[in-house]
Amino acid sequence: MTERTTHDIIYDWNSVEKVAPLTSKPFEFFDETLRDGVQSPSVVDPRIEDKLEILHLMNEVGVNVVDIGLPGAGRRASEDVLELARAIVREKYAIRPACAARTVKADIAPIVDVSQKAGVAIEVMAFIGSSPIRQYAEDWDIDLILRRSTEAIDFAVQNQLPVTYVTEDTTRSRPSTLDKLFRNAIAHGAKRLCICDTVGHATPDGIKNLLRFTRDLVSGTGEDVKIDWHGHNDRGLGVTNTLHALEFGADRVHGTILGIGERVGNAALDQVLVNLKLLGELPKQDLSKLVPLCKLVARATHFPVAKNYPLVGDDAFRTATGVHAAAIIKAKKKADDYLADRVYSGVPAGLFGKEQEIEIGHMSGESNVVYWLTKRRIEPTEPLVKKILTVAKSKDRTLTEDEIMRLVNAH
Repeated sequence: MTERTTHDIIYDWNSVEKVAPLTSKPFEFFDETLRDGVQSPSVVDPRIEDKLEILHLMNEVGVNVVDIGLPGAGRRASEDVLELARAIVREKYAIRPACAARTVKADIAPIVDVSQKAGVAIEVMAFIGSSPIRQYAEDWDIDLILRRSTEAIDFAVQNQLPVTYVTEDTTRSRPSTLDKLFRNAIAHGAKRLCICDTVGHATPDGIKNLLRFTRDLVSGTGEDVKIDWHGHNDRGLGVTNTLHALEFGADRVHGTILGIGERVGNAALDQVLVNLKLLGELPKQDLSKLVPLCKLVARATHFPVAKNYPLVGDDAFRTATGVHAAAIIKAKKKADDYLADRVYSGVPAGLFGKEQEIEIGHMSGESNVVYWLTKRRIEPTEPLVKKILTVAKSKDRTLTEDEIMRLVNAH
């Protein structure tokens, strides 16, 4: 389909008065599935075999950095982290490893050990709470936070590991506190500051204000320090906030596959990738392995995907409604896959290795039945079509393939 024809059949309000891309600078993706994601109380920590395959597919879809775990959590965690780090070296992956750690030497020392054994630099994500509510709950004061932060950053830097300073609950922290913590972290060698919406508190306005504050602070130091955004989904704004974070100046954004994580989860990195692809921000990034990655994470963590989940849910490109199905069928009769993929879908299924599906149910018309049978090379005779449609109209749900095939065989 030509560019002119595309514009003729779709008017894009998203681009009205849009004078620039979402962001004018390079940005990266940081995947938290194997660390923050498996903190969900409803998932299973994957077997190492599954983690290795997940790592492979993350590399395939273009994730830049992956948190491979918290080796200080115990023997199993440490062994898995080492195996994943060695795989990155062995397979010569472009993806880079990172590990989470509290701001204590006891958490960072195992990362140093894994890094030396695997022969790869592992980014230390040193985290500590910064909000007044967290300080009150923990009986912390700013001096204690500064002291712990300094000791942790110094230890990692002395061992030649890159450090990202992670302030938990940044989006509910006072500017005066963040000013002290950020300047201290930068002075001691942290190369990134991670802005965390740990409890999903932020709105786009809050992100804009906080990132502007952080950018101005970093600029004032004269140091080359990047800014990360780590968001959760408690208000249902995880993906939206992540896109806004890029627009407002974040250099790297975090997320998990399928949005798994504590409470209602993290920003869904797969949905972030889909949206950025459709916005034209990832013109060269191949996302053909994104669906297999999502399905693998679901299976490996025993996390059921909602039927209406974007892209990978069973119903993402599936309809049994007569009017909707008729429009798709008419497009297919024109031998126009582009049209068929967009007439009733804002996400083109074919762009991500999927296809539109037409089912038969109580809201279907004859065209649904004819299409369903023809696709399976079954002659759509008038008696058979009427028989199936009559049964469908008597039900309160979509017919299963087995039910339809029983009618076909009986006929």
